[in-house]
Amino acid sequence: MTLALKPLAQQSIVITGASSGIGLATARRAAEVGAKVLLVARNEEALKEAVHQIVVRGGRAAYLAVDVADDDAPARISERAVEAFGGFDTWVNNAAAATYARLTDMTIDEYRRLFDVGFFGTVTGSLEAARQLRDKGGAIINVGSVLSERAVPLQGGYSSMKHAVRGFTDALRMELEMDGAPISVTLIKPNGIDTPYPEHARNKMDEPARIPPIVYDPELVAKAICFAAENQKRELTVGGQGLLVSKLGNAMPRTIDRFMEAVFEPLQKTDKPPRPGMSDNLFEAREDGHVHGQAGGYVRKTSLALEAQMRPWAAAALVGGAAAALTALVAGVRRSGEADRQEPRTGRDDDFVGIADENMIPATKPDYPSATDRYA
Repeated sequence: MTLALKPLAQQSIVITGASSGIGLATARRAAEVGAKVLLVARNEEALKEAVHQIVVRGGRAAYLAVDVADDDAPARISERAVEAFGGFDTWVNNAAAATYARLTDMTIDEYRRLFDVGFFGTVTGSLEAARQLRDKGGAIINVGSVLSERAVPLQGGYSSMKHAVRGFTDALRMELEMDGAPISVTLIKPNGIDTPYPEHARNKMDEPARIPPIVYDPELVAKAICFAAENQKRELTVGGQGLLVSKLGNAMPRTIDRFMEAVFEPLQKTDKPPRPGMSDNLFEAREDGHVHGQAGGYVRKTSLALEAQMRPWAAAALVGGAAAALTALVAGVRRSGEADRQEPRTGRDDDFVGIADENMIPATKPDYPSATDRYA
């Protein structure tokens, strides 16, 4: 299988769930570097405004207002992409719905809705994308979550759905590889992200919902998605905390279970109510058009863990440089210690060498410009 993904600036990209949060941040970022973007979501008013903002800044964008849970949604999306841009090169399945509720407090209709949007919407979108890309090649990018690996209390329905997304994505990747199809399949696993997610979720708790800390900027997820559109990657986890929790959860599942049981309920509650008109979009579209949520406090705008996954050679160089610096430091300390034992010090530090500083690591320019300031 020969797999060569186009540069982002030469691509047309379908993005579902694009009226807010990660989807909207991704559309803006991709358009900034020249990609043509098709924004898909239920809220037509929010989509029109998002497309307008992109176009007035020199980007190329179109939209389709449709519920990805509808049976004919994939075909309509594909047809719209052909109509607007002659087709697509990357399909991003980002649409999802969420609940904050104990599993015993949820109805079967609520469970079905979570899976109709987040799982079956991803399945049907991926299959349509695979059909269209099988001959010419391209990328399918499915947005999972750190909850694809680690369930948390009060988001059990969402966790279950994201587990299913991961299983489907892994199986699809293998089957396409078995067929020799030139299609990259990537799973993106964000940690808690500062989006309107808790405001849009159906909340059955006794207080407003929030994202548990540590919270990361949605621009980081947009960066990961844009990177995956150009580079074949199996998966990318956004946020070092999410990577750590996933690994610890696999290594010490009962310990992490007990930790979650002890601390995660209060961490998912706040005294800040949702913004007007945004609450509970499980079955109906609500107020939309915001990239960021109401996280408050500290929101991380960088992720060294993500950078290391995108560029393993750079991570290896950093680790190697750190090891070399540590070795030199230890050697310098030993030499200075031996000199102290042999003769009085003269005050010179010529022998104390090899201490690392920031100039030892070359600065790197981000691949994609951030849209945070330009789309405030």
